[in-house]
Order: sequence, then structure tokens, then C-alpha cells
Amino acid sequence: MVDSGADLASRTLPLAGAHGGSSVVLLEPAGPAERISLRARAEDVAALSNAIGLDLPVRPKTSASGNGRTALWLGPDEWLVIGEAGLVQAAASSGALHSATDVSHRNTAILVSGPGAAAAINSGCPLDLSLAAFPVAACTRTLLGKVEIVLLRTAEDAFRVEVWRSFSGYAFGLLGEGARDAALNPEPL
Repeated sequence: MVDSGADLASRTLPLAGAHGGSSVVLLEPAGPAERISLRARAEDVAALSNAIGLDLPVRPKTSASGNGRTALWLGPDEWLVIGEAGLVQAAASSGALHSATDVSHRNTAILVSGPGAAAAINSGCPLDLSLAAFPVAACTRTLLGKVEIVLLRTAEDAFRVEVWRSFSGYAFGLLGEGARDAALNPEPL
């Protein structure tokens, strides 16, 4: 069954009501969104991009945003596309060979922002999150503590952490500890 816009708006989020952070980091649950795991061959990217209304990124560690949607490059033939309802239908209208799996109920997101955001994430993630190594719009699949996440830098001091719903409490708690540490030891990357 495909999510409708009404389903997205009425979905109970696993972190509903959660709040956290510190004087240098704000942690908040992202609002509801449709997500698809999209797989396609290189020759089908143009048709899918046209149908989705967004140029799918084709280089490692890149993302693209527009028309209320964001596509994150996860591999040579794999993207996570986040947006409003209608993503599966848009991909289906492309006429291109692809796989679009609705993962909206599997994932949720945590927004991490503030001058200590990178330090809070680095409390459980070994990536170099300096702007030189991980600029705005960079994304990757990585680990936060013991869980897999997809990390997107949305601004110089803001990130979106996509995580499976079943691990969201753990990820939020770990980021909360990192936020407190970042406030006690403010060292810019």
C-alpha cells in the first residue's frame, strides 16, 4: 500500500515530544516525510530525475534538493529520496527500469543544529565533519554508536540524521550525551 499525504500527516512519530540538546546543540525530531529507497541503472537516472522533479546526484557523498524533495546518493545505483507523498508514484511514471521501495515506516529523522552539532555527532560517529571534508549537502551512510544512519549536512551547523525507527531512541539519547559534552568542551572542527 502506498502512503497518502493524509497518512504522512497523521503518522505517530517514534520521537514525538522528544526534545534535547544543550547550550550549543539543538536536537529535535524531524516532521513526517515519505522516503523511498531508489535503485536504478545509470542509463535510467535521467528519466527518473525528470519524473521525480529533481536531478538525482551521481557522485559519492552528494545530495540534491528541490521541489520539496531531497535525494541522497548512497551508492552507484542507490538513493534515499525524502519528501512529501507521491514519490513512489512519481518514480513509477518515469517509464524507466528501477526499484522504488517505500521505507517511510522504517525510518525517522533527528535534526541536529547549532555550533556544537558536528561535535555532538562525532561523539558516536568517527567521520571528519569539518566543512572542508563534509561540506553543506554532503551525505553518507555511516554508523552512530552501534546503529546505521544516513547523515546529511543541511547547513554549516545543521545535520539530518536518518535512522531506523527502532533505533531512534538510542540515537537520540547518544546525540543528547554528545550535545552535553559539546557544551562542556567547545572545540570547533
